[in-house]
Amino acid sequence: MNITAIRVSLRHLALTKPYTIAYNTFSDVEIVLLEIELANGIVGIGTASPAEDVVGENSRHTLGHLQSDFVQGFIGRDIRHFQQLIDEAGLHFPHLPGTLAAIDLALHDAFCKWLGISVAAFYGVKIQALPTSVTIGIMSLEDTLNQADAYLQQGFKVIKLKTGIDVKEDIEKVQLLTSRNKGQLKLRVDANQGYSFQDLKQFIRATSNTGIELIEQPLKVGKESELLQLSEDERRLLAADESLKDPEAALQFTGRNKPFGIFNIKLMKCGGIRAAFEIATIARLGGIDLFWGCNDESIHSITAALHAAYCCVNTKYIDLDGSFDLAEDLVTGGFKLQEGHLLINQMPGLGTIKVGGL
Repeated sequence: MNITAIRVSLRHLALTKPYTIAYNTFSDVEIVLLEIELANGIVGIGTASPAEDVVGENSRHTLGHLQSDFVQGFIGRDIRHFQQLIDEAGLHFPHLPGTLAAIDLALHDAFCKWLGISVAAFYGVKIQALPTSVTIGIMSLEDTLNQADAYLQQGFKVIKLKTGIDVKEDIEKVQLLTSRNKGQLKLRVDANQGYSFQDLKQFIRATSNTGIELIEQPLKVGKESELLQLSEDERRLLAADESLKDPEAALQFTGRNKPFGIFNIKLMKCGGIRAAFEIATIARLGGIDLFWGCNDESIHSITAALHAAYCCVNTKYIDLDGSFDLAEDLVTGGFKLQEGHLLINQMPGLGTIKVGGL
């Protein structure tokens, strides 16, 4: 079944509320939509919203790459060779994960729609459902507690707290959140490279009795060796995010002395499902757990990450809330939210439908 048309567009979408992390504040997102149409009318969808601060590519770069003659050259190619097309794209667009993610997702979606099965079914489902964390940005203590209460009332049981500006305030927030919600709430924190090593030691020691599940990217990229001063038990709590951009980085952090016990995989950071599986395999062989995350993204790419996550036996955590705060989206469907858990809908491909029809 040959590819007959390729379409690309860029959408600017507002967030329902802005949020702050250690190094930025966000109020909207630009998402690129890629559509790959087959001769029988099936359309595979890919979406991308890379974080330029992390990977050096933004959505406007992605749009230009996907409008190139190289991508248009896929017209006439057989969708059954989708893995080959992903390989060729990887060689042509090295270190451009947003571009590669859009291509990877659209080809997976088209191929599995053509087969009549979901992407997860194609690779083999290992996990049925996990609770996603929902994110509270950096805000006042009162607002943090109120936001946590609101999420609990909505049925969420896992919260990821953004930290990294004031370690003493971070400690106070964690202690209050956990003491007020014992048995009701699991807590994760994400410092977004905001801590010094001394800050991190102080934070770990002051919150050791709170039951925090993980601490994401506490130090700046390039400072990973400092983490080896911590005990093995302490390092098991640490999740690599901005430090972990590709399979090569995964290999670097999978040795006898591992700075991280958890790898955060984002499709917009590594370049799609295929690259994510490479990182996941390295992590599994190294005894490292997986934590699947996201940027502010369309339901479509969130669903793709969910399919990939549920196909990996070492997936332990998901943080796939990136579409919840979009004022509008490009697609519907994909997954169901049930008491804080995310469930894929089992429809062919990634199970989403473009808003307004295809």
